[in-house]
Amino acid sequence: MVRSVEPLVVGQVIGDVLDMFTPATEFTIRCGDKQVTNGCNVKPSAAAEKPHVQVLGLRASSNLYTLVMVDPDAPSPSEPNLREWLHWIVVDIPEGSDATKGRELVEYMGPQPHAGIHRYVLALFKQEGAVMGQTRLPDGRGNFSTRQFAAQNGLGLPVAALYFNSQKEPAARKR
Repeated sequence: MVRSVEPLVVGQVIGDVLDMFTPATEFTIRCGDKQVTNGCNVKPSAAAEKPHVQVLGLRASSNLYTLVMVDPDAPSPSEPNLREWLHWIVVDIPEGSDATKGRELVEYMGPQPHAGIHRYVLALFKQEGAVMGQTRLPDGRGNFSTRQFAAQNGLGLPVAALYFNSQKEPAARKR
């Protein structure tokens, strides 16, 4: 069953990061032993390693997907023009497989919220074919735009998305 976009609207992911879309694919995300659901809380330490992302579907399918992970809450008063902070890009993920079967174009960087609660958005796009090195990569992780990346690379609207919240963990008390 394909998820509803309602949690993405309520969490302002649609609007801040993505345009309205109709979910067409299912995917699951696990950070350590925690199943990620829209709006759940994940400690930065639990997401320090790459999440396990599984694109559901038929392994015999020839469909390929691109995964983009961003933090839209990274802008700060010292960086007011920052749009999104890029955390991960994986392309050529086969349907019915996990992200490790794709090609990582931007290495995974776990959540690093400095203050407040940050949303971490994972958007899945269906590719028209294998990317084969033609993807336009961003200049850096800052000032990224998921919409612009999708448009520049002919990805269109996402087919699925999930987000989780994370905030800075308290430092261990020293004795």
